[in-house]
Amino acid sequence: MSKAKKVLDEAREIQNPELDLADKGIATFEEMPGLPVPPGLANLVNLEILNLFNNCITELPISLSQMPKLRILNVGMNRLDVLPRGFGAFPVLEVLDLTYNNLSEKNLPGNFFMMETLRALYLADNDFEYLPPEIGQLKNLQILVLRENDLIELPKEIGELTRLRELHIQGNRLTVLPPEIGNLDLVSNKAVFRMEFNPWVTPIGDQLQVGISHVMDYIRSETYR
Repeated sequence: MSKAKKVLDEAREIQNPELDLADKGIATFEEMPGLPVPPGLANLVNLEILNLFNNCITELPISLSQMPKLRILNVGMNRLDVLPRGFGAFPVLEVLDLTYNNLSEKNLPGNFFMMETLRALYLADNDFEYLPPEIGQLKNLQILVLRENDLIELPKEIGELTRLRELHIQGNRLTVLPPEIGNLDLVSNKAVFRMEFNPWVTPIGDQLQVGISHVMDYIRSETYR
């Protein structure tokens, strides 16, 4: 019996709300009988946290988004280059970590940005050049991590994420910011805004040398708009 299947069986038996399958060398869900299709996942109806970090997974089962209580899903550090159709159907998902995969705007399912309960989205170290304007639909988002992608620009709809308190866009190919980003509160004591290591136009780069608050003041100015 594989380590992954043993952990899965134990979780099913005791109805554990958390399932940790990180660092198990999983390549496909065929290695975990019961997970590839419903009703396998239906047996884990109480699962709230699923950790699949640092495996070799190339594909996720469609049935994953049918887990009724799943709040936290970590699929970081895998080999995903596509997400299954209907992936955005999670009913109560709050934290989604897709860090360090091979994802881009070209292979997101149509309903990806319909996860209204999402509070934190981690997309760092992927292959995004653009962020779809539908990002503005994630009204409850508080943390958005996009560092180390290939982003060329951000959509103006990012300014609709009024609850956002943490934004990481460092290490991309950004030269300007949409004026709408000035609608966000990213300079308060509890806010985090990281934007270094981008080829900013000179005015933004100069303000960044002084501090993030100066960047935000400039973005909100009539000069910039």
